[in-house]
Amino acid sequence: MATQSATRSLSLEIITAERIVLSEEMVTSVRVPSAEGVVGILPRHAPLMTTLAPGELIMRRGEDEESFFVTGGYLEVRNNHIAVLADASERAEEIDITRAEEARNRAEAALKEKRDGAELAAAEAAMRRALIRLRLAQQARRRRGSSRA
Repeated sequence: MATQSATRSLSLEIITAERIVLSEEMVTSVRVPSAEGVVGILPRHAPLMTTLAPGELIMRRGEDEESFFVTGGYLEVRNNHIAVLADASERAEEIDITRAEEARNRAEAALKEKRDGAELAAAEAAMRRALIRLRLAQQARRRRGSSRA
């Protein structure tokens, strides 16, 4: 029976150079932002290796769902194991809203300045990251508030 339930779940690791953000068993599905678009992963997924795009990674265990912010990096899926090697990652609940708003303000200021192509692209990418982090942090705050009610 244990073998049968193991084929119905995944293990997930989210790792950065600084820390192991998550190491979880019995995951039922994962949604990951890749360079080619959002990838949904279920148990028995075909082997896959791809690059990550900045965005929201969603892990599900049954009805429970947890969100993470990830930036660039790599994703590997093999034998019901998902390894996310991210440049940076944090749980939605860990995001400091004040710091995310400051990052958005810095990106807005950089976008207003006259910039060449590379500087403009970097400022736009910083703005996208800041907006994603703010959205995830605000969603996490709302979930915490509604779970206390």
